[in-house]
Amino acid sequence: MESTSKINQFILLRETLIKFAYQVFQQSKSFFSIAHIVIRARLRNIFFPELKKIRQPLSKQLLLEFAQRRKNLGEADWKDAQKGVYPVGTLFYNPWQDFFRYYPEVWRDIPKIWSRWQRKEYQTFSPEIELQGYPPYYLQNFHYQTDGYLSDMSANLYDLQVEILFYGLADSMRRRILSPIKQGLTVFGSVPPDQIKVLDVACGTGRTLKFLRATLPQASLFGVDLSPAYLSKANQLLSENPEELPQLVQANAEKLPYPENYFHGISSVFLFHELPPAARQRVSDAARSWGASAVLGVPPMSNWRGFPHERLHQDIEECFRVTKPGGVLTICDSIQLIDTPEFEVSMNNFIATFHEPYYRNYITDNLVERLEKAGFEQVETENYFVSKYWIARKPETISDC
Repeated sequence: MESTSKINQFILLRETLIKFAYQVFQQSKSFFSIAHIVIRARLRNIFFPELKKIRQPLSKQLLLEFAQRRKNLGEADWKDAQKGVYPVGTLFYNPWQDFFRYYPEVWRDIPKIWSRWQRKEYQTFSPEIELQGYPPYYLQNFHYQTDGYLSDMSANLYDLQVEILFYGLADSMRRRILSPIKQGLTVFGSVPPDQIKVLDVACGTGRTLKFLRATLPQASLFGVDLSPAYLSKANQLLSENPEELPQLVQANAEKLPYPENYFHGISSVFLFHELPPAARQRVSDAARSWGASAVLGVPPMSNWRGFPHERLHQDIEECFRVTKPGGVLTICDSIQLIDTPEFEVSMNNFIATFHEPYYRNYITDNLVERLEKAGFEQVETENYFVSKYWIARKPETISDC
């Protein structure tokens, strides 16, 4: 009995120390991000004082709410690791080599970003970048970043920029999709683990796939993205893992290159707020027809308000089409005004500061309604920090109506 008690004490002490280390790690990332943001803001106010006028100050109450949400996100992240949803080591993942190599480049890119904001240039690309074959809505300098999502340097800087944007919590926000996917896959208990197929839509640099691999070590993972530069970065990142590499494909999420009823689970992180309404629905709905991996173009942004309603149903439809009956779709994206109106000032600041042409529509868009129209059911939503999550199931029996 005494030895059992000592073992339990040791386990408790070990868990306490690991949790403390995780908290220190997260706090360090947050403090670093805040310091970066403060220094950047002071420099911006010196060289581009007009940028200061477009942002509204955040109230003390709102800042306290942000702090509480940060704490709640960290607690949820820790509990999932403790429960074994993913290995505890996943909590400490950070590509330090990329950080030291590319953080100086983040600073070098900042004056270019400010300059583009000042001139309202959000569709400028380096001459060597091939622009043919992409839908017009994609050819944007999102966040005013250099070359949008189409250059190697953009891919190298992206994760660092997003981590700073979210005060060091971007990875914690991504990991909120892992538990719903793992839980959702339990309905396929009779399927061998190595035959489970999971797709990450708009996989970008592969960060979410990295976490999915840690959570589902035997599953077959797939990733699609429009950017060859980001897919190259994803391949580099995922090659570090000795396990089976995900299958990466350059394709438009509006027309996924997979047959119907193919995946047991689908994830999508930080995609939907960067889609116009027409494309947003196609990614989730194009449930009744499919094609090859050719990129599907849509009319320019000035025209998408006039699309017939059924055209707004396709992005979600595509996810529906390729999901197996009983399968799960999990989406992570920004919070929305429709259920967190207290953050309206923060959302407006984001719109004013970053080039996100579809964000204002997104924050009032009812994705639950879109998901249900596509055919999904049991749609649930959750909010953590500044991210929102949708968990939806494809019915096990599909009506022909």
